[in-house]
Amino acid sequence: MKEKKLEILRREIDHLDKKIIQLLNQRTEVALEIGEIKDKKGISVYAPQREEDIYRRIIKLNKGPLREKTVKAVYREIMSGTLSLQKEMRIAYLGPAATFTHLAALKKFGSSVEYLNSSNIDGIFKLVEKGEADYGVVPIENSIEGAVNYTLDMFIDFDIKICSEIFLKISHSFLSNFPLPEIKRVYSNPQVFGQCRGWLNRNLPNAELIEVSSTTKAAEIATGEKYSGAIANELAAQIYNLKIVKKDIQDSLHNITRFLVIGKNEVSKTGKDKTSIVFSLKDKVGALYETLLPFKKQGINLTKIESRPSKKRAWEYYFFVDLEGHSEDKKVKKVLTELNKKCIYLKILGAYPKSGL
Repeated sequence: MKEKKLEILRREIDHLDKKIIQLLNQRTEVALEIGEIKDKKGISVYAPQREEDIYRRIIKLNKGPLREKTVKAVYREIMSGTLSLQKEMRIAYLGPAATFTHLAALKKFGSSVEYLNSSNIDGIFKLVEKGEADYGVVPIENSIEGAVNYTLDMFIDFDIKICSEIFLKISHSFLSNFPLPEIKRVYSNPQVFGQCRGWLNRNLPNAELIEVSSTTKAAEIATGEKYSGAIANELAAQIYNLKIVKKDIQDSLHNITRFLVIGKNEVSKTGKDKTSIVFSLKDKVGALYETLLPFKKQGINLTKIESRPSKKRAWEYYFFVDLEGHSEDKKVKKVLTELNKKCIYLKILGAYPKSGL
């Protein structure tokens, strides 16, 4: 009796799978028609604002038992596959493969697009500027380490727009093909060793810690060396054929890195947006206070402010600011117009949808 019921349920699954495939292809055909219209109008096939709208809508529609993150992951791959049919999308990221920037890019664009890795951040900006990549993914800040200053500097040198943002929980794993008691050497980069110090002291107090340029390089070395291990992410374990000995070995479980998607296109309003700007001021008493006052008057929340030396003149600084709202919102537009009169330099880096974890 139970076997008969199992067979009936399996046939039902087969029937549902058939309907799902039919509907997925129907959805793709409609998306391809939209892509053709966009192409004729010279509009980018990738629309971050539409992407966020779809995610919010499907999450609202989902009544379970599937988890929110599962539904979102499924739709990410559906949209990735559709994008790849509309255009040969190329995404540049800070390489080599299996870095956290690579993971962030995969989280945003899925597995169906083409990925180009760059050994440095300015290389990503150059690939996007020259049109060799449609978009780039760069790290901008970490909840523990703070801002990635080199990325901030690149926005001064390149006329590139921020199109979207990605938040990625940073999880470190110990990878090796040998059990913990046999480990003599551990490879990783200095920042990661610092973030996993407690676990290393408890579990591998006598192992030699060897610093390398990246967690990916660490995994590459460990896979070919006896009694060695690496601290890296799970994707590195897959690529370099290493076993995951222990997951989540970082001392802080609240280690999150924010990444930016950069491109050449401006993004339309969604109603839940963020705008990033950079400005420079005359060197006088109260200049920064006077500049920020209009934001308070208009009730605009500033979510980040970071200063960087201009490198052109002593004691001259650039201020990088993230604010809630779109640059085309009435209040934001009014403040930016007023700000432009007070600054010796003002640049809107991009207005884009706010993203969650």
